[in-house]
Amino acid sequence: MNPPLHVQVRLPLDRFDLDVEFETTHRVTGVFGVSGSGKTTLLEAVAGLRRGARGRIRLGAAEWLDSERRLRVPPERRHVGYVPQDSLLFPHLDVLGNLNAGRGRALRGENQVEGTLETVVRVLDLAPLLRRPVTTLSGGERQRVALGRALCSGPRLLLLDEPLASLDAGLRRKVLPFLHRVQAEFSLPILLVSHNPVEVQALCEDLIVLREGRIIARGEPRAVLTRPEVFPLAEHEGFENMLPARVIESGPETSRVTLGHGAEGPALTVPRSTLPAGSPLLLSIPADEIVLGLEHPPGLSARNAVPARVEQVQRVGAVCLVTARVAPDTPPVVAEVTADATSELHLVPGTELFLLIKTTAVTLYEDPSGA
Repeated sequence: MNPPLHVQVRLPLDRFDLDVEFETTHRVTGVFGVSGSGKTTLLEAVAGLRRGARGRIRLGAAEWLDSERRLRVPPERRHVGYVPQDSLLFPHLDVLGNLNAGRGRALRGENQVEGTLETVVRVLDLAPLLRRPVTTLSGGERQRVALGRALCSGPRLLLLDEPLASLDAGLRRKVLPFLHRVQAEFSLPILLVSHNPVEVQALCEDLIVLREGRIIARGEPRAVLTRPEVFPLAEHEGFENMLPARVIESGPETSRVTLGHGAEGPALTVPRSTLPAGSPLLLSIPADEIVLGLEHPPGLSARNAVPARVEQVQRVGAVCLVTARVAPDTPPVVAEVTADATSELHLVPGTELFLLIKTTAVTLYEDPSGA
């Protein structure tokens, strides 16, 4: 188990005061909210970059801030790996030089980093890039190098500020598996800031939601994101279901997968995967791309009609979120429909229905952590 991270911070900002308190022992704890809600400021306070922060911050037995005792450990002695939104690589160094800069920081701090560089290069697949100038890297490659440099510094805690925000959808799909590998290979707690529902569901075990510097919700990411007070905060991104699956077989244009971690879940036709049969995947399906039907419709262009049972119906503004279970070992699926449709179909807990899902509505992500 990770050492507990305890954060109790107060800090005046322009429009509001950041005032949060939480403790976590999870491997990856997410901090979610719209731009300007205090997420980055919170990370900077934990890293020691906000001198005006008051309160207490500690990781295990290491105390980093106790304003009542006038204790304020400087950033370089907190042994925190911080990856900001813009990467901030050293432009005059190549990739290996940037990684060694992180390693040098670890050695100056007398951290044990034997084998860390080799592990980072392997996990983040950086070997082909080591002699490349960082000015020639793509956005996804720069993010991997910035993450690698932070890991080479031998951190006790990793802070990630919107690690995928600057990337387009295609690059996000490529970089997300590397974050999974870091999660699996390195035994250190991660505090991850994001406004992206896909990112926090795929990576986080625990989610804290900020609004104007205050915590308004906390819990398992999927459950938190569908709460009426939280759902509107992700409206511009849209809620997407993240579901585990395994490849059954692949054809020229599409693949067949089973939902869940085993082989007994319902099958779906999805865009073609290049992974071999049996490989784990994560499927992303937007809630507003799922159509509900009380009967299996004939002559349907959508390739998937998945039987399900309604577990919950929530009204959120002008829409309803219908949560339905498709298999025992699969997270429930959330569909976004109009309130009128919910009423006309008489959707209540226990209603049997079909989830109609187009193949093109599904996005595939590699899931290296899958069992």
